[in-house]
Amino acid sequence: MAGEITDLLHRWSRGDEAALDHLVPLVYGELRRIARRSMRRERSDHTLQPTALLHEAFLRLTPQHDKDWQNRQHFFAVAAQLMRQVLVDHARRRGARKRNPGSALIELTKPIDVALPGATHQVDLLDLDRTLSELQAIDERRGRIVEMRFFGGLTIPEISTVLGLPAWAVKKDWMLAKAWLARRLRIAHG
Repeated sequence: MAGEITDLLHRWSRGDEAALDHLVPLVYGELRRIARRSMRRERSDHTLQPTALLHEAFLRLTPQHDKDWQNRQHFFAVAAQLMRQVLVDHARRRGARKRNPGSALIELTKPIDVALPGATHQVDLLDLDRTLSELQAIDERRGRIVEMRFFGGLTIPEISTVLGLPAWAVKKDWMLAKAWLARRLRIAHG
């Protein structure tokens, strides 16, 4: 199926609109899994549902038909980036920081937590977005790795394929980025 998805992505990028019709059923389940995973970190009374997150991200994805899609991992990496943007835009629209502090809190569990695996900490989504943007300004590759792992749920081998790097380099960058984020977010361990 991965080869079929890649083929459809290439056809879509060349302007074949019918390819998109065939692509959607193949990627919908995985996109929904990514959306559910992203929403699990959000507060329980969040007004955005996983399906709405998926559809909003897909609306942002559709105009990118002319993108030079490398493969299915590249597609899901872009989808993860768009889901992050949707969640952050939603938090901003709701005025989370000014009118209702704490309303944009998300649960950080593994894989971001470094010192206490499985521990849970609440972090403001806008703070996480701002901190991740800082990381991307300093080290774009590590920022993309965090985005793909945290928001997209991509594995180390999948990220390795997207970035064209050996898996050991992705794993090293992932560990360093997690430590940097934990320090910057001032997560108190213990």
